Amino acid sequence: MHEQLIKSIQDKITLSPEEIEKVKHFYIPKKIRKRQYLLNAGDVCQYIAFVEKGLLRSFTVDNDGGEHVIQFALEGWLIGDMSSFLSGDEATYNIEALEDAELLLLSKPSMEDMLHTVPKMETYFRILMQNHIVALNRRVISSMSDTAEQKYLKLMNNCPGIVNRASQQNIASFLGITPETLSRIRKQVAQK
Repeated sequence: MHEQLIKSIQDKITLSPEEIEKVKHFYIPKKIRKRQYLLNAGDVCQYIAFVEKGLLRSFTVDNDGGEHVIQFALEGWLIGDMSSFLSGDEATYNIEALEDAELLLLSKPSMEDMLHTVPKMETYFRILMQNHIVALNRRVISSMSDTAEQKYLKLMNNCPGIVNRASQQNIASFLGITPETLSRIRKQVAQK
């Protein structure tokens, strides 16, 4: 069950077979069903989840009950409310499975033990955080300056798995547009 995790690690750093075995032991395998929540806003995020199989979303709910998708995570991606995970404060985000999923959970104490036991994993997590910061900055700039069509095309080019697997409503929420606008954009893109 650790195939995606090992691939992700080996794409970024080199570990010996012994180190790989040590790393595996720090993760807790968990299966969740479609529509099942991994985290509820208001709870403390006890784990970050590495997605071996499936698709998840993190989202907030505004005062009017509207959902705002913050992140998708599919195979090979991490998901969690990092602010809550690192600080111990209440989570801002809900995390829900959009498909049946197989996850590898890592608690904060296990993460600390793993980083002490396999110091090369510090580099792995540093690379992940750097990539996350770059992606987040690009998303903020895109949300402020790109047209709805440009946002959709970027998502389609960078993450076709999400476009093909997430619902129109979730994709529209992630892009900050209405489902009707997304439908119109999809028709225009298909005609080009």
